[in-house]
Amino acid sequence: MKLHELAHGRTGDKGDTSNISIIAYEPADWTQLEREITVEKVAAHFGASFSKDITRYTLPQLHAMNFVFKGALTGGVTRSLVLDAHGKCLASVLLEMEI
Repeated sequence: MKLHELAHGRTGDKGDTSNISIIAYEPADWTQLEREITVEKVAAHFGASFSKDITRYTLPQLHAMNFVFKGALTGGVTRSLVLDAHGKCLASVLLEMEI
């Protein structure tokens, strides 16, 4: 199943750092999401060239987690030539991950 069947996401950015929050639709799904959505699996999903520095923060009281990708926006919003400089589509990319 795809991650988007159990959760929704939101992105943010600061400089060249992007973050993606994953929030369970149902509290009952939190344990599965916490177990299956690891830094290693997220890194493999995005590919080695995306970000080598990924940190996961869990917020069990909110049934959510936040992934911080340092260096993912290749220079930051005002310096990057990539199409999605803010990284707003990255949550959609992560939500397509198989779990």
